[in-house]
Amino acid sequence: MAVLALRLAGPMQSWGDASRFTQRLTRSEPTKSGVLGLLAAADGRRRQDPIEDLAGLRFGVRVDQPGRLVRDFQTAIRWQDPKRPSMPLSYRYYLADAVFVAAVEGDRALLEGLDAALRHPVFPLYLGRRACPVTGRLNLGLHEGDVEQVLRRLDWQAAAWHRRRQGQVVDLPLHIDAPATLVEPEMVREVVRDVPLSYSPERREYGWRDVVQAAPHHVTNPDGRAGFDFMAALGGV
Repeated sequence: MAVLALRLAGPMQSWGDASRFTQRLTRSEPTKSGVLGLLAAADGRRRQDPIEDLAGLRFGVRVDQPGRLVRDFQTAIRWQDPKRPSMPLSYRYYLADAVFVAAVEGDRALLEGLDAALRHPVFPLYLGRRACPVTGRLNLGLHEGDVEQVLRRLDWQAAAWHRRRQGQVVDLPLHIDAPATLVEPEMVREVVRDVPLSYSPERREYGWRDVVQAAPHHVTNPDGRAGFDFMAALGGV
């Protein structure tokens, strides 16, 4: 199997999977539906087009720079009937200054087409919502192996300022589609409803998937802060 990897970075990202009414939430990591939507846009697919081939890809994400949660609010009025009261206040949540590495695994021919589409996208690409454009390098290319192997192999993508604030060894969380075989007991497992079945505005549909938190990926950080040696400060050995 081949794996296509992406670097997801921008001033703002928002990856909702259960937003309702006036609350528009975001997960702390990219959703499968959001990333596949980005790939579909690059490929020139419209919302009514079939996406079964994309939904069948195995998905994983590595948290290279978690960012911080921010909240915005929006109001709206009915311009067609200004005498009517304004719409309810809605709250929108975003991740600021986050960086992720996402990967999809599947048929090489399909991924080669998506790789080419990312280099010359048909529609604008964004990170979960239209107000969240992609910045910097997006396409990390095609790789051999499975999702977990590739996510552990790729370089750390965090910004220099973030690296300086970390220690000299950093753990990067991994969230991966559960394999078909039995999951190791120590893995944290979660059921998430973010597999796109249809992006149609008339009837958006999503299915469920099992996600596991694999052992974090350890990276050395020569730019990080050295830990405080308490015994050395006391003159101990």
